[in-house]
Amino acid sequence: MTVVLSRTKALTHKEDTMIRKKVLNPDRVRRPGNGFAFVPHRFLTDGFLQSLSRHELALYVFLVLAADKYGLSFYGDKTIRSALGLTDEAYIFARTGLIHKDLIVHDGTLFQVLSLPANAHQ
Repeated sequence: MTVVLSRTKALTHKEDTMIRKKVLNPDRVRRPGNGFAFVPHRFLTDGFLQSLSRHELALYVFLVLAADKYGLSFYGDKTIRSALGLTDEAYIFARTGLIHKDLIVHDGTLFQVLSLPANAHQ
């Protein structure tokens, strides 16, 4: 009986400390549009976000937003560098980092954002 009571108290306490969610602005709830951009929740919870430099993160988000449903993007290096305000060196470092971390592939013309690998590469 004591164990059950302790569990009940623990559950009640946990429920008391849970944040109750409510939509703050019902007129501005996000809805999927015609694009295919999405970032899996694992990107945050499995350490991918924390493993990226700010330039890698900027490039990754750009490529996710630019990609079609297969993760493909035809944006050129010059266009991407300009949009992100990156130097040639910073851009190449970010691109190389994302390739090394197995988040994208690039064939010189085409980018593909890949499904997340099993683990974040630090």
